[in-house]
Amino acid sequence: MTATRLSRRRVLHAGALGLLAAALGPAARALAVPQAMQVLKDPACGCCEAWVEILRAAGFEIAVETLGPAALMRRKIALGVPQAAVSCHTGLVEGYVVEGHVPAQDIRRLLAERPDAVGLAVPGMPWGSPGMGPETEREAFDVLLIGRDGGLSPWTRYPAA
Repeated sequence: MTATRLSRRRVLHAGALGLLAAALGPAARALAVPQAMQVLKDPACGCCEAWVEILRAAGFEIAVETLGPAALMRRKIALGVPQAAVSCHTGLVEGYVVEGHVPAQDIRRLLAERPDAVGLAVPGMPWGSPGMGPETEREAFDVLLIGRDGGLSPWTRYPAA
C-alpha cells in the first residue's frame, strides 16, 4: 500500500476547489458530477439507443429500462407527460422528466436552474435532434418546458442547420 503525502499545496488546492464549487453553487455541481439518469424505452427503438450514447458521451450515467409500448405510454402519462409532448423515450433525472431527443446542454441547464416543472420535451422525433441524424442537416425544433399543469412553454429553440 502506498501512502499519499498531504502537502500544503494539495491541501490549499483542495480547499480552493471546494470554495469555488460552493461559490458557483448548483450550476458547478451539475457540470462537475456525472448525472445518473434512468431511460425508459421500447426494446426495438434504435434512435433511443443513439440518444443514450450521446448523453453518455456528455457525462451522464444512464440505466436503461425497456418496456412494451402500452406500458411505456402508461408510465409517460403517470409521470405527467402531456400527449402533445410525447416522443419515443423518457428520461428520469433528479425528479425531472426528459421526454424525447432533448440535447444534453438543455438537461444540464434544467438541473442548474431547477424550475418548478415536470421537465423538458422534444415532441416527436425531429430530424437532426440528438440521436436522429446529423446535426448539420437538422430541421428546426423546440425544447419545451412541461409545466406542472401540463402546459408547454418554450425552453430552447434550435434553428434549421
